[in-house]
Amino acid sequence: MFRRSLPLPTADQALPGRDQPMPVVAPHRVTGQPLTPPWPSGSASLLIGMGCFWGAERLFWQLPGVLVTAVGYAGGHTPNPTYEEVCSGGTGHSEVVLVVYQPQQVSLMQLLATFWEGHDPTQGMRQGNDVGTQYRSVLYLNNADDLAAAESSRDRYQQRLSAAGYGPITTEIRSGVTFYYAEPEHQQYLDRYPNGYCGLAGTGVSCPVGLEA
Repeated sequence: MFRRSLPLPTADQALPGRDQPMPVVAPHRVTGQPLTPPWPSGSASLLIGMGCFWGAERLFWQLPGVLVTAVGYAGGHTPNPTYEEVCSGGTGHSEVVLVVYQPQQVSLMQLLATFWEGHDPTQGMRQGNDVGTQYRSVLYLNNADDLAAAESSRDRYQQRLSAAGYGPITTEIRSGVTFYYAEPEHQQYLDRYPNGYCGLAGTGVSCPVGLEA
């Protein structure tokens, strides 16, 4: 019932936000890398949203070849939003994870397979018991080639999901999206609180991409 019943605000309806960005000072608690650029030469990045960003961030920082993960907000209208504003539904943003990686060690297709298998991308404006526009499934890419790869992986995974009885994928896939860092207390949250809330739950359907890379 929540696939399309929670509307996203238009630019005119969205909260005004602010000019001042969220402070980012500490390095990554697990990898030791800075959370802000510049990153090592040859690095690439993408933004993923798969429900609450705490568990999604931990899933990706555990992957070999991932240099940096940072949680934040993207896909909406409000500049430099707060967590409370995003959770209100008044910004249009999704909770996302910035993933910075080294393509020589882990491919985009491997990251996409982890994304698809790590959550249920058919649930619309929710993920499990977490309901709200901020919990929608999203993939935000940086260039046309990565965008095409993400769309191709979606189509291939849809075939597997359909065969398993799932409905259509609702994941929002696009490029040219601005990322806003979340508050410092949300960064690498599950490293500081290993038993904290993690709402990740995949479908159990394997993704047919990533194995060839």
